[in-house]
Amino acid sequence: MFFRIKPSGERRYLQIVENKRQGPRTVQRVVATLGRVEDFQTDGRLDVLLRSGARLSKTALLISSLQAGTLEAETAKRIGMPMIFGRLWEQTGCRKVIEQLAKQRGFGFSIERAIFASVLHRLAVSGSDRACERWLDSYYIDGADSLQLHQLYRAVGWLGDELDDQSGATRAPRRNKDLIEEALFERRRSLFNDLSVVLFDTTSFMFYGAGGETLGKHGKSKDHRPDLRQVIVGVVLDSEGRPICSEIWPGNATDVKALLPVVRRLRERFGITQMCLCADRGMISAETMAALEAHGIEYILGARERGDSEVRELVLANDKPMVAMVIPRARGKETTLEVKEVVVGDWGPTSKPRRYIVCFNPEEAKRDAEVRDAILNNLRQALKQGDKQLVGNVGYRRFLATPREGHFEVDPKRVADDARLDGLYVLRTNSKLNTLSVALAYRELWKVEAIFRSAKAILETRPIYHQSDATISGHLFCSFLALLLRKELDQRLDATGVTAEWADVVRDLDRVEQITVKQDDKHFVLRPQAPGCAGGVFQAVGVALPPMLRQPARAAPPAARSVALKRRGRPRRGATSA
Repeated sequence: MFFRIKPSGERRYLQIVENKRQGPRTVQRVVATLGRVEDFQTDGRLDVLLRSGARLSKTALLISSLQAGTLEAETAKRIGMPMIFGRLWEQTGCRKVIEQLAKQRGFGFSIERAIFASVLHRLAVSGSDRACERWLDSYYIDGADSLQLHQLYRAVGWLGDELDDQSGATRAPRRNKDLIEEALFERRRSLFNDLSVVLFDTTSFMFYGAGGETLGKHGKSKDHRPDLRQVIVGVVLDSEGRPICSEIWPGNATDVKALLPVVRRLRERFGITQMCLCADRGMISAETMAALEAHGIEYILGARERGDSEVRELVLANDKPMVAMVIPRARGKETTLEVKEVVVGDWGPTSKPRRYIVCFNPEEAKRDAEVRDAILNNLRQALKQGDKQLVGNVGYRRFLATPREGHFEVDPKRVADDARLDGLYVLRTNSKLNTLSVALAYRELWKVEAIFRSAKAILETRPIYHQSDATISGHLFCSFLALLLRKELDQRLDATGVTAEWADVVRDLDRVEQITVKQDDKHFVLRPQAPGCAGGVFQAVGVALPPMLRQPARAAPPAARSVALKRRGRPRRGATSA
């Protein structure tokens, strides 16, 4: 039944109507005509009528109290992030793999729940593992309500514990986190049947304190903090940007020695025999390339345009015309890229031709020129005020010369040499891929760089405060698992056309909550509307939102213990009685 307003000339009447089915049709029957609508609205009788009827429905009265703001909540828990990433946690196999590996240890608590809580904390607000305990109070995570701080520390430490069997260890000792990576890859192996391109890059993560027994070392800091100890982290992705594995090394490890241990692990532990390894210019060295070719590994490596004489004098001097191609980008945008192949050298007893791919991006060339012009303008202004202090500025120093009397000035030749490289980058490869495929494969390397930016900025992996190798490794691996879940969510959002920014996704999911209230002697669970893009995220992952109003099932009373009744009457005759 429902209210209906029935117009009659200039007047309107309020009626109670019900729908009734008569055969294949549905007809409406007027139950009662209450009177003119204007009269009910003027004297407030409609409000009195509705409140009186609401007393007969606990649900309607509850909604009315909620809208009036007179309802007090007992608890409020956020459920959006746990529901979405909990589903992805199970679908990727993370939950099952960790439970199987941890079941041989008697922790006395669910280590899988502790790890999931730490991973979800990185995705939601990040921060230290200590802050995760207080953060858990605001979220409803099934099975994690009783976790304590020392249990979170034990879970992180277990991820980084070294294995008893170190066979197959490469540049770093094998840990529990390696077993998890390899098991997850095995579960998804059908997705990786064709690893034509494997992307690899490294970065440094700084932390305060001693930094563990072996990991914390001083080295070349990509965070520009040489005063702090650091650890080197490498991440391997497939061509679609899905994380395969991670490597953790001491902070003084060099990039040029990072490729070969990764290749050995991919072959021995992941069973990947055919691949083309794509890495940045920091990985390139004659020794590395010779070892890769000796193992039959194809590679695409960024060359050093300024430091390599062969690239500078032969490859870039080649006047072969370039071929332009248009690359589609996100949100309907496009990028123009010009490429050409240059082969240097001939076949000989101890040598063979070397294949280079020269790439030119007009947009990057324009950006490089604008940046250089800004630097030169500032440099000329600074030279008028004195030049000695400019030597320590790396950006200025590459344009300076000392032609006379020990005074610095802008060197036109250095400026011209720098302008030759605007928008240009050179690749060294031994792969059989065609020129365009090599250029596109190297462009995919930005996915690794985007992951590191996410790990450092959005997921706030740094700074790290742990003081042991095991907990540092476990802490970093939680960020790797968080990035794995984020990639899975991004794929589902792209497939369904949801284009929300990551910050908007996190904010809107965090606003999906459930509120427990008490009305008389009954408890109800309310869920407000899903805000922003949260509804689209739930649909993309295939998770149903809870009902907006539900009454939790009342717990069954404990079963009464059965008490043996004493036997009454004559005592039972014993077996030995006559």
